[in-house]
Amino acid sequence: MHFKQKSSDAGNTVDNYRHRGLRVKLANELRRKGIHDEKVLRAISIIPRHFMLDKAFEEWAYKDMAFPIEANQTISMPYTVALQSQLLEVKRGEKILEIGTGSGYQAAILHALGAKVYTIERQRLLFERTNKLFEMMNLHAIRVLYGDGFTGAARFAPFDKIVVTAGSATFPDNLFDQLKIGGIMVIPLGRQDQKMMRYFKITDKSKRLEDYGSCAFVPMLAGKV
Repeated sequence: MHFKQKSSDAGNTVDNYRHRGLRVKLANELRRKGIHDEKVLRAISIIPRHFMLDKAFEEWAYKDMAFPIEANQTISMPYTVALQSQLLEVKRGEKILEIGTGSGYQAAILHALGAKVYTIERQRLLFERTNKLFEMMNLHAIRVLYGDGFTGAARFAPFDKIVVTAGSATFPDNLFDQLKIGGIMVIPLGRQDQKMMRYFKITDKSKRLEDYGSCAFVPMLAGKV
């Protein structure tokens, strides 16, 4: 999958051999850091992360670092995006809900893994910017919704998987209700001491959890702005 230059005000939109080489290096770095899902690593090597950043950060786009984006939000470290994607165990054709579109990077990775992606953004500025970006990248299969992440997207439920890309102080039961039996939710949970958690939905009233250690995300907030 190659991305060609196209007129857009969504950001830096030139992808070349140098960028693709940097992505391969990044994927190899993430492999050394413990990401073992080759499908996820291939997606990392495909998606042009520099499209999601201001042109001033282009030289740093393929470092394993977080960067500021509009609306006082951040684009997560590639390792974090790869880890959440790996924990989701994405299968082609699955319907996945993402809470917190942000830069669009996580949604684009899930799309590259073959998922049908629904993503919710509460910041209108980011919602509009990311819609333009996905149009420029021809990622028309990603459905971007403007709304409150805590509300989810009940009209499109149930989902095979749900990923939350902001730290929730409490477990979001409403989102879990929108998950299929047998589905997976990956979420950073906690106030100051956040943990990356994976939940398996066993029945409507029971779940199994796994703890993948400390993490740091912007807080998950209610409402739209």
